[in-house]
Amino acid sequence: MALRWYSVVVDSHDIAAQARWWQEVLDWTIVYEDEHEVALIPKDMSTDPLDAAEWHQQRQGLVFVPVPEGKTTKNRLHLDLAPHTSQDRDAEIARLLAMGATPVDVGQSADVTWTVLADPEGNEFCVLSSRDR
Repeated sequence: MALRWYSVVVDSHDIAAQARWWQEVLDWTIVYEDEHEVALIPKDMSTDPLDAAEWHQQRQGLVFVPVPEGKTTKNRLHLDLAPHTSQDRDAEIARLLAMGATPVDVGQSADVTWTVLADPEGNEFCVLSSRDR
């Protein structure tokens, strides 16, 4: 049996602020918080014990952990976010910018179908073109 991809861990200076920023971006729920980590999961994800079949069908969460050093180079791993075709992609990008995201140039050409942004601590992420799957 394969292992389940459980979460993505994000190094942060201010784990509470970062977690709340991403909570608002994704409309997720904080399920655990202390001075060492803050964990987020999708709102529809269960926090109850699961059998093996359900366990492997769960989506991933995000965990924010404190680190003393600052970010110095481009991320080697980033999140890709995608609006549904029923959503206004430009409005979603404007919302993220209003929340404190910043545009980032990581070497992408002008004709790409995604927009690269960074969260308030400089972690890059992409907003892809709208899609329905």
